[in-house]
Amino acid sequence: MSLTLLKTSSDGVRLKTGAVAVPALTSHVRPALVLPELQARALLDAANHEDVLAGGCFSAGPAGIQRWNGPWNGTDGTKGTALHLGSVDWTYDTPAKHWALIYRAMVTQEGIEAGETTLSILLSVLGLTGLSIEGDRVQLATPPARDPFRRQVAIS
Repeated sequence: MSLTLLKTSSDGVRLKTGAVAVPALTSHVRPALVLPELQARALLDAANHEDVLAGGCFSAGPAGIQRWNGPWNGTDGTKGTALHLGSVDWTYDTPAKHWALIYRAMVTQEGIEAGETTLSILLSVLGLTGLSIEGDRVQLATPPARDPFRRQVAIS
């Protein structure tokens, strides 16, 4: 499966409309949840088994798992009327090699309207393999505050 995130136009390369989720609510998982690489791979395998293109409601990628309200029903493997509810993001080899660190849960505006929270998204992803939110934790430095003067870039 390939997903085109960029399109070219006469004035350069731009993000494809709708390809990038805009978070309405983001929660840094503190303390961060740490998974052995085998558990992270099991999560990815379970999400792929419940993939949006196979009638499920998850879309897995190397940096995390997205939760949708149902399977993608558009033509040629596009989302169609399916709504992206939220995501769980992680990074590999943190805090040590062969570990994955879940550092963020995110809910889109559609997810909020459907009654989702960052906790419910995180629990639904971890539930794919029966993992508990009470797993191993690690304290990380607090990320810097978002720059309030950073200009928002419009996606067209």
